[in-house]
Amino acid sequence: MNYFVNEKGYYGDFGGAYIPEMLYPNVEELRQNYLKIINDESFKKEFHQLLKDYVGRPSPLYLAKRLSAKYNANIFLKREDLNHTGAHKINNTIGQILLAERLGKKRIIAETGAGQHGVATATVCALRGLECVVYMGEIDIERQAPNVARMKMLGAKVVPATSGSKTLKDATNEAMRDWVNNPVDTHYIIGSVVGPHPYPDMVAIFQSIISEETKKQLKEQTGSDQPDYVLACVGGGSNAMGMFYHFINDENVKLVAVEAAGQGVSSGHSAATTALGKEGVLHGSRSILMQTEDGQVVEPFSVSAGLDYPGIGPQHAHLFKTGRGKYVSITDDESLQAGLLCTQLEGIIPAIESAHALAYLEKMTFTGHENVVVCLSGRGDKDMDTYMKYFGL
Repeated sequence: MNYFVNEKGYYGDFGGAYIPEMLYPNVEELRQNYLKIINDESFKKEFHQLLKDYVGRPSPLYLAKRLSAKYNANIFLKREDLNHTGAHKINNTIGQILLAERLGKKRIIAETGAGQHGVATATVCALRGLECVVYMGEIDIERQAPNVARMKMLGAKVVPATSGSKTLKDATNEAMRDWVNNPVDTHYIIGSVVGPHPYPDMVAIFQSIISEETKKQLKEQTGSDQPDYVLACVGGGSNAMGMFYHFINDENVKLVAVEAAGQGVSSGHSAATTALGKEGVLHGSRSILMQTEDGQVVEPFSVSAGLDYPGIGPQHAHLFKTGRGKYVSITDDESLQAGLLCTQLEGIIPAIESAHALAYLEKMTFTGHENVVVCLSGRGDKDMDTYMKYFGL
């Protein structure tokens, strides 16, 4: 079984590039050049130098002893929250800004939900002196105010998306429209493993540094580079794909992807794509998405702005359909409680997105010997308002 992209841009039944004709030259330019650029020695050298000296990689693999005692397993946290800007998103934006420069682009656009990708994009644009426009849902602008302030301070223009649910899906729609209108000088830094080919593959390659490091770090700490389980939260799924990437062909490593059940899978207020979705096309690729009988996108819901998305990336859809990955969901309440537990047991406040992955540990049974890696995709600074309201702090 091949779990990676084929030469036509598909992962099994999923992927491809379903795009308006106006975008064809942009996407085709990327498709023809991305592997050549990414595999160029000077690109690799600059990319890894920035990851080391600017982002602060490698991020630690931390054995969380008190969580381990609670769950009767060796719980390792891959500390993406310690990256510059506070999440995994910077790995991808560094890669894409270097790619955009090599393609001669002068203007960068992005979409963002939780704001972490927007901050990471604004950060690399400031670093390289490029114009930056970030589209963000009006609701997300309200609930992620600290990140909006950071983007503006970094020199980005933040444009509210006021249609639909006013969240991540709508921000993505607006960014796509901008790209159609500015095809020559603009590069669209998509923040997840979604969108038309080659984006899902390109973003996964940039994020694969997470599992590449984890394998080495786990070998140093346990003598084996293969854990029993790898857990990560999934909205579009970039941190999860980065966490899974180098384990995908290790069939004895169980991959667990945790989606947002919102107020409950069948509550009508959920973002549990694999539980509720059907195959279809969203934002330029064939995948699994939540949709009505006549194919209209169902509005997702989650307390976590970064998981509030009605689909998953095509590679995730393939891992789900083939059974290589186990796709589960966690409610708002369960994730918030897990975030508090991690904070009080380990002194680490996780992003609510990451807390979804931590929450699934409650539903697993261990014998005491398992090595379990959880991707701590981001830190909870941006979510303090939500945590404080929920717990009445």
